[in-house]
Amino acid sequence: MGIRDDLKRQALEVSSKAMEKLMADEKRAMAIANAIGRVQRGKQALDRGQEELMKAFHFAPRSDFKAVGKQLSGLKRRLRELDEKLDDLS
Repeated sequence: MGIRDDLKRQALEVSSKAMEKLMADEKRAMAIANAIGRVQRGKQALDRGQEELMKAFHFAPRSDFKAVGKQLSGLKRRLRELDEKLDDLS
């Protein structure tokens, strides 16, 4: 193993031990879980607010950009396939 793998392994061991100590106390573990839940709910609220703001300004929401990106990827793939077929015909 190289030094990089050794460092990764050591870092994983240290972080694992730290998490064990951190979660050993049930009250602390619950507090951490509650904090993570609040952060997730806050992010969801922020995402909803952003979507509403985008709609209010008549901008396309992020989900529309993702959908268009997927369609564009499909079109690019189809174009490459057609290009290859044309090359084969030449």
